[in-house]
Amino acid sequence: MKLLITGGAGFIGSHLCDKYTQEGHSVICLDNFMSGNLVNVRHLLDYRNFKLIKGDIRDFDLLERLMRDVEVVFNLAAQIHVDRSSVEPRLTYDINVMGTQNILEVARLHDVRKVIHASTSEVYGSSLYYPMDEKHPLNAPHPYGASKIAADRMCYAYIQTYGMNIAIARLFNVFGPRQRDIGYGGVISIFTRRVLSGMPPMIYGDGKQTRDYTYIDDAVKAYDLILKHDEPITEPVNFGSGKEVSIIDLADKIIDYCGKTGDVKPVHVASRQGEVKRLIADASRARQLLGWQPKYKLDKGLREFVQWYRNYGFEERIKIE
Repeated sequence: MKLLITGGAGFIGSHLCDKYTQEGHSVICLDNFMSGNLVNVRHLLDYRNFKLIKGDIRDFDLLERLMRDVEVVFNLAAQIHVDRSSVEPRLTYDINVMGTQNILEVARLHDVRKVIHASTSEVYGSSLYYPMDEKHPLNAPHPYGASKIAADRMCYAYIQTYGMNIAIARLFNVFGPRQRDIGYGGVISIFTRRVLSGMPPMIYGDGKQTRDYTYIDDAVKAYDLILKHDEPITEPVNFGSGKEVSIIDLADKIIDYCGKTGDVKPVHVASRQGEVKRLIADASRARQLLGWQPKYKLDKGLREFVQWYRNYGFEERIKIE
């Protein structure tokens, strides 16, 4: 197949580029490098079936050129950071909503067979009931979540209006190798960097807020199952473990797996405005429809991530910086 992966030099996108390039598909990786990193895909540049394009999904003309003869689009390009969305809400809207609309419109014009759109568990806001299925109200308390809700609804509108094959994947808190550990990085990678550097993990508020974490290998499997599913998937699908962990317990686990128990302790700082308090996935639809079942429990994923970070993380961060 000929695939376009937007945000392909980012955390999840680069793992998809790995998989499909090495399987022999023709892969176009599009990234503006706002949060993606060349180091994530540099090893693929020697493959004849891999092409890296520096560009933006807000560039309609570029998308028109790239999407000719493309069969499937993975749309992972986004401004994904909650904190940044509060500082730059318009940028977040432009990328996540208007950029997604560009993808959908060009896909429609070129009769692309399937679009797989990366949504997020952040669209739900704090859990009103748990586990949270796809019918949970969309109560995102921040501009990032609101922009992703709008993008999801745009996808649904194109499904209903034009009969397009668009799948909406809602993954819960993906973590693993290549996740950024600086700036607007994921909490697990940031905690790991700080603890291995001898610094305490910083927790916003009391640390009782909970999350449901998904390891990168399980996330890639989720996207692959959507790709290979023959029938259109017209409603969003959750992917998560169905188990919650508090941020304070997460910090303690990372301290333990880093071998720093007794050396560092978490410190608490002021709560963040608009922070989601509780997230727990109901992924029964993913199991029933796609046969998806996460293979990585949190502790296994944390152990593997910490080991990867010890071996490669610091070196990769230096390259990124």
